[in-house]
Amino acid sequence: MNAITTTGDDKMTSNKQWLLDNRPKGQPSPSNFRLVEAPVPEIGPGEVLVRNHYFSLDPYMRGRMDDAKSYSAPQPLGQVMLGGSAGEVLASQDPAFSVGDKVVGSLGWQQYGKCKGALLRKVDTTRVPLSAWLGAVGMPGVTAWVGLNTIIAPKAAETVVVSAASGAVGSVVGQLAKLKGCRVVGVAGGPEKCRAVVEEFGFDACVDYKAGNLSADLKAAAPDGFDGNFENVGGVVLDTILSQMNAFGRIAVCGLISGYSGEPMPVNNFRSVLVNRLKVEGFIVSEHMQHWPAALAELAELVGSGRLKYRETIAEGIEAAPEAFIGLLKGRNFGKQLVRVA
Repeated sequence: MNAITTTGDDKMTSNKQWLLDNRPKGQPSPSNFRLVEAPVPEIGPGEVLVRNHYFSLDPYMRGRMDDAKSYSAPQPLGQVMLGGSAGEVLASQDPAFSVGDKVVGSLGWQQYGKCKGALLRKVDTTRVPLSAWLGAVGMPGVTAWVGLNTIIAPKAAETVVVSAASGAVGSVVGQLAKLKGCRVVGVAGGPEKCRAVVEEFGFDACVDYKAGNLSADLKAAAPDGFDGNFENVGGVVLDTILSQMNAFGRIAVCGLISGYSGEPMPVNNFRSVLVNRLKVEGFIVSEHMQHWPAALAELAELVGSGRLKYRETIAEGIEAAPEAFIGLLKGRNFGKQLVRVA
């Protein structure tokens, strides 16, 4: 058992937390959230106290803000916003964890959190920075790995298209597909993001959907069509890609961010699913835990060796969380969106 320590932090008197105060109607706003201060939690047997250095902001959180049927329970009102976190152990009553250990877990939008040690994962920050364990070597990276390898399962020389290609998931998908010998085309918003998708992440081409020529530009980037599609956006992007899929193509549906606030997502080219005998499969990465060890090992090695590139957008201070989250849903971030708590 480790005694409680503040590791030199004299500010450990209260715990700032963001709660979901009310459910949004359409696009979220800062008024949906409430910042409170609570006591720093005390731990009991088997528990660990963590000071969050970062917490993650992810598109899926928007769906959980609604009181609607989904693949997971709604975010409870009046409780800390749920989400991934990375930080440092301040106190432990679990022999597997020591003060100073760097860990990732799901402690949400707050400065300090406690949980059973079994719900935390110790991480090595000697080659992979702590923040990356929430991104390229965290849930987004594993999501990319699982969707690409288990659903699209691309073969060398096939062509894969990735929407939201500059994001935390999409950028990893493209790089993993390139390592498998695929031609990879990204879809992103704006020339700056498209330039980085090609120059930094190594995609063969990137189409700017904001340019207004999505169908023609995709056709120019892949005249022979697409064998695989990693879908993060839905709506017009998915509909256009459907019209350019090859026979026996595979579509991994990871996200539908274009409709997370209730926007319509019309699909006019669904006929392609039948005509081209497409495989279309939605997936939730938390339902594929058997793949996490292999995915994390490969991703950590690729990031540690510099072969897998990533970008982060970091909001400074816990107070910045709601605006950063709203910006994420509007595509203002580049790569993984994080909040640096400390």
